[in-house]
Amino acid sequence: QVRLVESGGGLVQPGGSLRLSCIASGITFSLYRMSWYRQAPGKERELVASILNTGGSPNYADFVKGRFAISTNSAKNTVHLQMNSLKPEDTAMYYCYTARFDSTYWGQGTQVTVSS
Repeated sequence: QVRLVESGGGLVQPGGSLRLSCIASGITFSLYRMSWYRQAPGKERELVASILNTGGSPNYADFVKGRFAISTNSAKNTVHLQMNSLKPEDTAMYYCYTARFDSTYWGQGTQVTVSS
C-alpha cells in the first residue's frame, strides 16, 4: 500500500522559512517523480515543484522560483520542500504527490500559514 505522509507545516511570519517533508512508503522511490502541490481556500490546486529521482533538474512554478527548493533523500524515501522568503500568498495546504502509469497518490496535506 502506497502512503505519502507530509510534515513540517505551521504558522510563520512573512519573510520566514519552513521545511516540508514527505515520507513515501510502498513505492520504489527512485522510479518516481515526486511533487509538491498547494491549494489555497477557494482556489484550484496548483503545482509548486517536482523532481525526478533518477536525475535532471527540478521544476518550479514561476511564483516560487528563487525562494523554494525541492530535494530528495533516497535513503529515507523522503522529499523535502525548503521554503524561504515566505509571503502571505503562500498560505495554503501543501500536498505531496506522485504517480506512475495509471496510479496517482496524494498525501493528506500539511497547512502552511504565512501571517504577521
